[in-house]
Amino acid sequence: MSPFLQAWVPRTTPVSLKERSRSALGALIGILATGWICRMAVGPGTSLPILVAPMGASAVLLFAVPSSPLAQPWSLIGGNLVAALVGVTAARLIPDPFLAAAVAVGLAIGLMMTARCVHPPSGAVALTAVLGGRAVTDLGYGFVLWPLGANSLLLLAVALLFNGLAGRNYPHRPLGARADTATRDPPSAARVGFTPEDLDAVLAEYDQLLEVDRGDLEAILRDAEIRSYRRRSGQATCATIMARDVVAVAPGAPIREALDLLRAHRIKVLPVTDEGARVLGLVTQTDLLDKSAWGRRGPRLTFGRRVRLTLRRGSAPHGSVADIMTAPVVTVRPDTRLADLVRLMARTGLHHLPVVEADGRLAGIVAQSDLIVSLLAEASDARRDGEAPAGPAA
Repeated sequence: MSPFLQAWVPRTTPVSLKERSRSALGALIGILATGWICRMAVGPGTSLPILVAPMGASAVLLFAVPSSPLAQPWSLIGGNLVAALVGVTAARLIPDPFLAAAVAVGLAIGLMMTARCVHPPSGAVALTAVLGGRAVTDLGYGFVLWPLGANSLLLLAVALLFNGLAGRNYPHRPLGARADTATRDPPSAARVGFTPEDLDAVLAEYDQLLEVDRGDLEAILRDAEIRSYRRRSGQATCATIMARDVVAVAPGAPIREALDLLRAHRIKVLPVTDEGARVLGLVTQTDLLDKSAWGRRGPRLTFGRRVRLTLRRGSAPHGSVADIMTAPVVTVRPDTRLADLVRLMARTGLHHLPVVEADGRLAGIVAQSDLIVSLLAEASDARRDGEAPAGPAA
């Protein structure tokens, strides 16, 4: 394809057949449910509009690109509300319909950008409010509530339900690293490399509305830095730095036993394993502090924790390790490369990760301190060899 034609074709990310089918099915269900419920609400033979055309464009965003900032709930509801109010007002104040349509669309875009609710189908909503015919113009400001408001709320309800059942992240939450403390400090992944302020400054220089969440953009750039480091770094894996003589505890052991093991071995985390050495969970110092009450006989379950476990399981807890452990557990394999370990620890905020074999059996445990020592050793070797050390950027 020539460079001229390439400029006309968007460079979108590849999407699987499963995802394409899921998007089409979601839009089908969304429009069908919205139209059916609205028709049932007004009854047959009514002269009121039941379904407005811009809902088709909204369905594309809500079900095909639910991670887009243009597809979020406030974008849909706020954008349609603003556009409808502007469109009806323009139709009433400006006699010429084409001038009214142009003013409505232009003003709606400006207001949507100001209110951070840009939703492209809302441009069609403003146009519909002016040129939708007698059935629409007779409604006046009632058009904002019916059919537009009802259509928007119903389509959003279906999108929330469908995307949730499909395991999609909607309403979209940024992919950025999770904070590893409750303080105001940024997460560890954001303390090195470029800063959020750097990214904001560059975006301000571009001065364009990008169809990607700002948090997602930051996460993607940090992942790209990690990938670059992985390409330049050595082939060291978790197997080279993990501790193999790991102290574990059984799920049925008393909470006091977990405390005694942590104290005796001066460690901060205990893998919880079954009889086959498969990892079921982790017990950390934080688990003991947050989920236990302390008395003369040591830690025991708090009343609130007992109630929650009873409601969840349908039976009373026994004050065992299984009642306070963290599960499910994020694990790595012995052949996991250290560059991938850097990324995982940075994104999750975890300081210890169990290393498991393919069958789930515990092989060792890797700590953040082990990783730091390994990276420092690699940097030292690089300096001795006269090379620039390839340290992680995030």
